[in-house]
Amino acid sequence: MAAKRKALGRGLSALIPETLEKEDYERIQEIDIDLIRPNPNQPRKIFEQDKLNELTESIKKYGVIQPIIVKKEDELYTIIAGERRWRACKNANIKTIPCIVRDIENRNASEIALIENIQREDLNPIDEATAYEFIMDRYGITQEEVSNIVGKSRVYVTNIMRLNNLDDYVKDKIKNNLITAGHGRALLSLDKEKQRSMADIIIRDNLSVRDVEKLVREQKKPRRKIKREKDKYILYLEEVLTERFSSKVNIKSNKNRGKIEIEYHSSEDLNRILDLLNIED
Repeated sequence: MAAKRKALGRGLSALIPETLEKEDYERIQEIDIDLIRPNPNQPRKIFEQDKLNELTESIKKYGVIQPIIVKKEDELYTIIAGERRWRACKNANIKTIPCIVRDIENRNASEIALIENIQREDLNPIDEATAYEFIMDRYGITQEEVSNIVGKSRVYVTNIMRLNNLDDYVKDKIKNNLITAGHGRALLSLDKEKQRSMADIIIRDNLSVRDVEKLVREQKKPRRKIKREKDKYILYLEEVLTERFSSKVNIKSNKNRGKIEIEYHSSEDLNRILDLLNIED
């Protein structure tokens, strides 16, 4: 059964040749499990043992229903997707595993068409970002390798792909040419809710990218706490007590609670204040 294709933008979905997944499943190979290695860049490092044991038992009974995806590197194969299935097969002492081998250097006809379409079509920045992510996920390659394939600089690819982190609402505004990719990048440091509200402000006020960058900087500045003015009666009491103890007195109040602070500058000064309070050692 073919794996579900990742949801793509409307413009991008038209670029994916219909035969792409069909050709994948026409070239499934049984590969020696010892020739396969996990991807060192796989973000998932820990696999729950209970679930792995369940999958191992399932594979013992029914075999591997869905092939794993690998890429060939020298004499070995690195996993792009399906490391859990591979680990379960090793636990089940299975010698070979069905694999789809993806090789970015030796692309099939549908893969060549996909790359050519991405290079040729006038994609909006969001569909372009999704296309690059699709290629990276499909072949397990880096942004630099993507940049070489599509003929763009690595910095360009990196900046475009950052748009994938925007809120969907903001992405739609970029797709519909209501704001630019530059506006989108300026919003990336904000949380999703603020991104949405800021996108509406950009459209309403026709803001430039520079205007947005300035607004975002202002929003991220720590706000100064407004110092509350003291009640006049509290100020009067501070003055009276300061004169009474010949030391600075500070009263901090919050509704019906608070505290009185009396400064002293030496042990002798402290003893003097204690005497005034009739407190003996």
